[in-house]
Amino acid sequence: MTKIALVLSGGGARGISHIGAIKALMEQGIKFDIISGTSAGAFIGALLAYGYSPEEILSIFLKTRFSGYLRFGFSFGGLLRIDKAEEILKKLIPENTFEALKIPLVVTTTDIHAGTEVRFRTGELAKPVLASCCLPGLFKPIYFEGKDLVDGAISQNLPVGAIEKEADFIIGVHCNPIIIQKSSRHMHAITYRSFRLAMRGKAKASLDRCDLLIEAPGLCDFNIFDFTKTQQLFDIGYNYTKELLVRNEVKI
Repeated sequence: MTKIALVLSGGGARGISHIGAIKALMEQGIKFDIISGTSAGAFIGALLAYGYSPEEILSIFLKTRFSGYLRFGFSFGGLLRIDKAEEILKKLIPENTFEALKIPLVVTTTDIHAGTEVRFRTGELAKPVLASCCLPGLFKPIYFEGKDLVDGAISQNLPVGAIEKEADFIIGVHCNPIIIQKSSRHMHAITYRSFRLAMRGKAKASLDRCDLLIEAPGLCDFNIFDFTKTQQLFDIGYNYTKELLVRNEVKI
């Protein structure tokens, strides 16, 4: 029997499109044997692994005001503190352990001092997941198991390597597409695009190792803070994946 791995990238609010992609995959009868995620992909992956349906996960994002869980914490570590968001995850997954998940999950974070990838798959769940979402400079790192941990996307934005040897077929969902376009002359836009180009270049090896890569071009029009556009992001992920599966006649 083919063992299927689902790998979910980071991407801030664009990660909401993962939910739509997952729904389209599940409608085709595809079941996941193991999940690997970083940043937004780790958060959504944890909910899916626990047993929430795509519709239930979408509802959580539509009803939750995530900005209310991000409290200011002026310090040398970052502008905001994400630790209050732990309340959300503990409420949704009260056992707060990897062992409580119905599907094995691997969460990728980054040790900010060593600059190395750090993976978690056992023990406490909430802190590794939230650490994986801590974008350096914006969020204060989360100290866990003797390390200051930040966004896993810094070291690996599509963590295929974390589960590659445990699966026969890898489905990668990457929500950071890059299209050829004339960039704005505004310094913020140039910096943001440069960061995305660097992240994609680093993730290229992982993108190439996916048996099925889902990367909706329409996500280029959204940024990592577009949480108010939850339904649109979900629809882009769902519609693109559904069309991709039909167009390529994907059979697993």
